[in-house]
Amino acid sequence: MIGNETGLSKKDTEQLLATMTAILRENLMAGKTIQIQGIGTLEVKERKERVIVHPKTGNRTVSPSKKQIAFKPVANMKDHLKKI
Repeated sequence: MIGNETGLSKKDTEQLLATMTAILRENLMAGKTIQIQGIGTLEVKERKERVIVHPKTGNRTVSPSKKQIAFKPVANMKDHLKKI
């Protein structure tokens, strides 16, 4: 799709996507927030420690805190999705 829209060759498109992915990964690993205009924001957030209860046995275990990638769509994205 990108190649058709931009006129780039398949090889150039693959290189562009690989470079973009590497830049996004590098910035997320550095703790930076990434805004993709018209789509949303990617950022690394810390998920707090929490207690998990096994549904069958009722055993409680503690899930340690961890970092995860969070995506927040732009405000009008929900309106666009309703039209699909």
